[in-house]
Amino acid sequence: MNENENKNGMNEEEEEQENYITLTDDNGEDISFEVIDTVDLEGHTYAVLLPFDDEDDGVVILEVILSEDGDEFVSVDDDELLEKIYGLFKDNYKGDLEFE
Repeated sequence: MNENENKNGMNEEEEEQENYITLTDDNGEDISFEVIDTVDLEGHTYAVLLPFDDEDDGVVILEVILSEDGDEFVSVDDDELLEKIYGLFKDNYKGDLEFE
């Protein structure tokens, strides 16, 4: 392992790219996100994403469904569940990030 590789054998640039994804919305538009965190709740995994082009600095929370064909990101329509996930996310980053 050289000095630029981490314990997974990836260099810093490859590891940094893992934190970014591009998804296609219902209108066929590509949207790029930074993956800030994942939250596990009640047997489900949710990704907390920050859109690159979003000027209001809001996060997007999507459920991650893992499959052999690739990960699928699905919208969460339950406002109560979204609040619960966001609350866990805020608890994980209390002191590291500022929340309104």
